[in-house]
This record gives sequence, structure tokens and C-alpha cells, in this order.
Amino acid sequence: METKFHDLPLLKYLEEHGVTLKDLLDTALELFIPHPAVETREKAVELFKAGFYEALTDVNIAVLEVACFRAEEDGQAGLIPLLPKEQFNGRPGLIVDEYLGMTIADYIAGARGIFEFIRYDQAKPGILRKLGPIANDAIGGLIAGVSSRIYSGTLEKQKLEESEKE
Repeated sequence: METKFHDLPLLKYLEEHGVTLKDLLDTALELFIPHPAVETREKAVELFKAGFYEALTDVNIAVLEVACFRAEEDGQAGLIPLLPKEQFNGRPGLIVDEYLGMTIADYIAGARGIFEFIRYDQAKPGILRKLGPIANDAIGGLIAGVSSRIYSGTLEKQKLEESEKE
């Protein structure tokens, strides 16, 4: 999609697991709400690209995302102790998937990221509908963290600019 994204190891890993940069952007934009600091979809795309680039080059996010996708694979194969394959797919009692997604969102954007994660987790837009129970929350946490950071950052920048005018 973008040349600067071409060689990102984490993006390549996600692509190998069915998640592209386009998926991340499209999913993020499904819940996009214009506000004074980000009024247009075009501006949102620009900011999301920058946010995803920053997140996809962070080693800690890479570790969390890979751990989630590996857990997803092990769960699908019935390899997680105390979690039979049928229960993994049926999900009663499994809550750690949400916790992992919240952890990723929190790492990227703090408490605001967690609230944004809940919004994405409940709506399950775009690629989140197509992924398994742990992978969808890992990607949801990534998108929510970036989204929250964009909104918070642009609002803070706008407030700073307004205060400098006074």
C-alpha cells in the first residue's frame, strides 16, 4: 500500500495471518467519527497511517501481537492446557482474549485506549469479524490504541494551538 510500510516485519507477519494494512485502515475507518481536529476521512487516513506505522515498528507491540496469534493457533489446535478446542471455539469462560486486547490498547494509548477497545470489541467492524477470538482482540487492541492516540493527540494539539493564540 505504502512504500514505507513495505518492509515492516510485523506487518509482514500480520499479512501472513490474513491482516493487511488496508484491513487495519478500513476497520479503523468503519468507526471513524469526525470531530474538529479530524474533520475529514482523508485526514483520518493520513493520521491512521502515521499511527499504524509507529505501532508496527514498536518491538513491544510486535511481541504482544505475535503472542496473541500464536495463542490463537494453539487454541484452534486444542494445544492450550485446560482449554479444549471445542471450548476455545465456543468461548464460554474465556476472557483473557479481551484482556490481551485491552493490554495492547493500553500500551499504545493508556486508559483512553481501553475505552476505545471496548467500542471496537462490541462493534466488531471489518477484519475483526473474520478473525478468531484471540486474534480479533489483538488486532482490535492495535486499532483501538492507534485510534485513541490519534483522537487524543489531535485534540491536545488543537487545545495547545488555541491557548497560544490567547
